[in-house]
Amino acid sequence: MPYRFESAGYRRGGSTRTGRGARGSRGSRNLPMIPDRFVSVDALRGFDMFWIVGAAYLVSALERWTGSAVLSGIKAQLRHVEWEGFAFYDMIFPLFVFITGVSAVFSLRKNIDREGRRAAAIRILRRSAILFAIGLFYSGGFAGSAFVPPEGGDATARQLLAHVLDNTRLLGVLNRIALSYCASGFLYLILPVPLLLGAFAGLLVGYWGIMANYPMRDIALTRESLAQLSQDTGETNTMTLFRAATNRVTGKFGPGYNVANHFDFQYLPGKKYDGYYDPEGILSTLPAIATCLLGMLAGSLLLKEDMAPTVKTIILIVAGITLVAGGFVWGLSFPVVKKIWTSSFVCVAGGYSLILLAIFHQIVDVWAFEFWCRPLIWVGSNALAIYLGASLLNYRKVAERLVGGPISGHLGRTGEVLVAVAALLVMIAFARFLYRRQLFLRL
Repeated sequence: MPYRFESAGYRRGGSTRTGRGARGSRGSRNLPMIPDRFVSVDALRGFDMFWIVGAAYLVSALERWTGSAVLSGIKAQLRHVEWEGFAFYDMIFPLFVFITGVSAVFSLRKNIDREGRRAAAIRILRRSAILFAIGLFYSGGFAGSAFVPPEGGDATARQLLAHVLDNTRLLGVLNRIALSYCASGFLYLILPVPLLLGAFAGLLVGYWGIMANYPMRDIALTRESLAQLSQDTGETNTMTLFRAATNRVTGKFGPGYNVANHFDFQYLPGKKYDGYYDPEGILSTLPAIATCLLGMLAGSLLLKEDMAPTVKTIILIVAGITLVAGGFVWGLSFPVVKKIWTSSFVCVAGGYSLILLAIFHQIVDVWAFEFWCRPLIWVGSNALAIYLGASLLNYRKVAERLVGGPISGHLGRTGEVLVAVAALLVMIAFARFLYRRQLFLRL
């Protein structure tokens, strides 16, 4: 049976979304309802965040404690593949972008109905700008190396600005989410849902066309390759070495040896995560927009009122399996690579995301079997606050203050597991505290 939940607990009946106007109570206090949303989506977002902020560390600690071969296999899935291939952990970031698209449909449809498309467009721009700014802060802000004025003179404002820009990472995880949400949000405003599917396919095919066919310089932007070139030529300036490579090639997808990485090296200002390029770079944002669009298509399906919920689950699973299979087949010619967000990677990660959404939707929304995922709901309904808290509060360091030092040190490997468990409990307690008091970080 579908259900809706309130801040003081869960109540069955009526709709797969939370309603407005109803109130829950805790003691004598009335608490406001949470805005309309599918609870399964919050739970799935919480599941995703669970792996981002501490579950991987817990698995590693348990594996070292027990020496279990099973846990060793799970631990291997909780590391990103170096380049080509796909592990469970490679799905975590695209799953979050996908869920952003699912949630955006709910909020944008409500904004359009209440205030019109112009107000919805302004909201998209405002939320994207704020999230982008938070992303700059999260990636280190302007805390780069100290500026040393030129010898024999004072620094000009232009020199100071250039130094700040050179030491600021402009594109990171939250920045990619902001750009993907902004672009897909505007596409949602101007295109009917069937054409969104066309936009999704167009972005993937277009990105593949650029990456496979655009002539690029025959040079790999890796430390090893550049060091060898420098030794052979005597030139130490990377840009000079890059421009000296006049031979052109196509269809290369190696580290630092592909169109996306070369484009970042030439045109992306600021500090780059991998030195010469960024895994959240300029061109690879295009298929990330497709990931968000896929979430919007899934969200639009969930909102269809003329379709049985279980039928929606089946459609999501079939679409997911099709995308996963198609992605791995496409990967034979356009490899599955997270660090350049290849089109085949979008299909594989997006397919698994659809399957996970289907499972959560069927269990939580359709069967109303929700008690097991309440901690996930606490985390998922305040994901941005929990994510920022992982950096600003550092749950593991808080846990070490509680059970670290002589306590965990005396217990050896068991103490490491104790710290890992405590870190997760600190995160869950923080999420529950915010949730029970209806404190939600909204943009």
